[in-house]
Amino acid sequence: MSPEEIKRYFENNPPPKEVDWRPHAKITDTQGFLKHTFILIGNHKGDINKCPAWWRLEEFYQDMVKLNEQK
Repeated sequence: MSPEEIKRYFENNPPPKEVDWRPHAKITDTQGFLKHTFILIGNHKGDINKCPAWWRLEEFYQDMVKLNEQK
């Protein structure tokens, strides 16, 4: 998937406002998190697969897809 595809997914399937995302991470504003992450990815120069923001976005996307499938 590309960042644009993930962005479209979240536009059509918005995540909950707050997410207990990992044992060590609670996101209290998922839209803010996504906005910030997309800005970081857009500003990244070089291979997207070496961008830490991209790693987080992919993980968050996968977890939100699983959460939606469980509903």
